[in-house]
Amino acid sequence: MSISTERLLCASAVLKDGGDGVRFTVSRHGVEEPAFVVRYRGVAHAYINRCGHVPIELDWQEGRFFDLTGDYLICAAHGAIYAPESGRCLGGRCSGQGLASLTVVERDGNIYLKE
Repeated sequence: MSISTERLLCASAVLKDGGDGVRFTVSRHGVEEPAFVVRYRGVAHAYINRCGHVPIELDWQEGRFFDLTGDYLICAAHGAIYAPESGRCLGGRCSGQGLASLTVVERDGNIYLKE
């Protein structure tokens, strides 16, 4: 039986709906991988920072994951778009491959990664 732990990512107030995200890393299969957390429609969502098309980071500037409308996550290199609430591929060069999601919880004014 594995015991779940939580790691503080940021204060809740840092994330604005459709605004900049917070980058962090996670260890998966013994490798440190880039990840990010954003807020969409009041809820925090976190993903591995890797496009479904080619394994490159999405953000066009550090922490900038949303398109100009703040409605979609977008890959800066290929224009693939993803649903912020699920990571599902919505179009572009993501070839139907969504983003790998991570579990986060928001509590007491902070956002935590469940590890």
